[in-house]
Amino acid sequence: MGDKVSTSVRSVKRRGRVVVDEERCKACELCLVFCPEGALEYSPTRNSFGYHPVRMKEDNSCTGCAICAQVCPDVALEVYRE
Repeated sequence: MGDKVSTSVRSVKRRGRVVVDEERCKACELCLVFCPEGALEYSPTRNSFGYHPVRMKEDNSCTGCAICAQVCPDVALEVYRE
């Protein structure tokens, strides 16, 4: 009968990079809660206001979805897709 055509779907995971304006971040935790990949964590250092700003985790699990930047009330995050 007819030829079967098999299609393979490659799963390509996008990579993103989050740049944090550490002086604007007040550690409100919204980006940590809403990040679907859990790609953010608190920095061990403090900013000039005494807050621990967020930073990307070392595992680079960010997909560049930019949800963190959308929920940030202080516009402290910029997301770049790579």
